[in-house]
Amino acid sequence: YGGMGLDFSYNIAVAEELGNIRCAGIPMAIGVQAGMATPALTRFGSHELKKKFLVPTIAGDFVACLGISETGAGSDVSNIKTTAVRKGDEYVINGGKMWITSGSQADWMCLLANTSEGPPHRNKSLICLPMNLPGIHVAKKIDKLGMRSSDTAQIFFEDVRVPCKNLIGEEGKGFTYQMLQFQEERLWAVATALTPMETIIQETIDYTGQRKVFGQPVLHNQTVHFRLAELATEVELLRSLLHRAVALYVEGNDVTKFASMAKLKAGRLTREVTDSCLQFWGGMGFTSEVLVSRFYRDLRLMSIGGGTDETMLSIICKYMDILPRK
Repeated sequence: YGGMGLDFSYNIAVAEELGNIRCAGIPMAIGVQAGMATPALTRFGSHELKKKFLVPTIAGDFVACLGISETGAGSDVSNIKTTAVRKGDEYVINGGKMWITSGSQADWMCLLANTSEGPPHRNKSLICLPMNLPGIHVAKKIDKLGMRSSDTAQIFFEDVRVPCKNLIGEEGKGFTYQMLQFQEERLWAVATALTPMETIIQETIDYTGQRKVFGQPVLHNQTVHFRLAELATEVELLRSLLHRAVALYVEGNDVTKFASMAKLKAGRLTREVTDSCLQFWGGMGFTSEVLVSRFYRDLRLMSIGGGTDETMLSIICKYMDILPRK
């Protein structure tokens, strides 16, 4: 279908390199296209669906988006309300999606919707939804704290009709397919954060080495150079966890626990690195002229998008068998 047929470790190598882009919204958009909206279609979609949607997406002729989150269901995927009711050989879709990356410009959406009244983990399906159909309303491009270059949209569906053959895989398996894809999404997110953190640390070293306060460079203060050494160590530890998880995943193992740990640590560490380094920049750090202030805003999403820190902790507790049962 136009891809290179390489294993997932190559995705991570690319993700780490994309971290060199001094704007986190661009790697995120590429990540949605390559690793969030397309894995389920790649694994479970029919040949006809792959020819129609996957081939032009891999070629870069189509922009794809992922329609999971709603105003009342972000990390809680099982709580989505959007419905796709089968009528004849079509699904009729009603509802809405929120915080959809690339939503304003997407050619198609990998949509998760409720296709039956059954249990919340077995009543959902994934559907390839062309975004030019009647009844699809892109309400607005959302104004955000960070990732400001990213097109993030709110979208409503009103009696949108799509052929039943656009179903990805089996009906009722959408939640399961989505959970499989989350491992890759979270590992990708971690990989894209490593290089920005290294860049911020190095730029802070350069700046504090030149900036003098009370007759000496800011960097010469032990609290500054010790803190930067500590942060650099934490980044290397996160990279090691990521690479271990990826190696296990490529061998076919379930790395949900490790992926959740890495995502949790990345969310916490990006906040620590950007906050500590911004402080060492002093007044300049509070301006929009320096990279550290941009990443301070952009990387804050790491603790929210793709599953919040608290959701990661719950998953880790579940795998440790210490999560209280209902």
